[in-house]
Amino acid sequence: MNSPITRIGGKKLLRKHICKRFPADGTFDRYIEVFGGAGWVLFYKDRHAPLEVYNDADGQLVNLMRCIKYHAEELQRELDGYCNAREFFEDAAAQLNMRGLTDIQRAARYFIRMKLSFGADGKTYGCNTKNLGNAVRYLSNVQARLMKSSVVIEHKDFENLIKVYDRPTALFYCDPPYHSTEKYYDVPFAESDHIRLRDTLANIRGKFLLSYNDDDFVRELYKDFKIEAVERGNNLAGGKFKELIITNY
Repeated sequence: MNSPITRIGGKKLLRKHICKRFPADGTFDRYIEVFGGAGWVLFYKDRHAPLEVYNDADGQLVNLMRCIKYHAEELQRELDGYCNAREFFEDAAAQLNMRGLTDIQRAARYFIRMKLSFGADGKTYGCNTKNLGNAVRYLSNVQARLMKSSVVIEHKDFENLIKVYDRPTALFYCDPPYHSTEKYYDVPFAESDHIRLRDTLANIRGKFLLSYNDDDFVRELYKDFKIEAVERGNNLAGGKFKELIITNY
């Protein structure tokens, strides 16, 4: 199934390649998305493992996922008055961080901001013919997926999260902000965080699969692990975009 939203760096076009490189079914009993984002890899299968964890450092995104899981009907009701228009997009973006909003009101505004923006940048109106009504109705499908597998939704720093859930039978999928593209994300991610992520993953008992841009810094950082180069289509600029899939197995 599809994600309810799009995000910069989303793995819609790469998720099949990622999932087919996971360890064999039955060899891990917990699946943890450390940088959950839009959840394209999570939603690719009905269930990856008996325990599934979705985590992200972006509080607005985590709030949206929690509201979809536990309050989808109320969120759909809040979104009922919106349509695909520049005024709604600009109002939602301006009101997102206002005091006094409920979690559902905030989730609705974040949803509008992301669905109607150009290239999921959350800043520029998309000027397209996107059917917002279909997207709102689809939230029921997303709720069913999150509830069916009882997906745990976390809002933690990646290092803390990995240490909490690490087991020999754990599989961590990591899709951090790509090196030199950190400015496009709402949550700061410094070069020291890239190094901290490598150091954290180097000492886990479980397995990890990491997706990154094909970059000299990244290749040097993970030179002691298995690195595989892949290509995917670039929706915004056309052509191909080179990426790396890095594993410790």
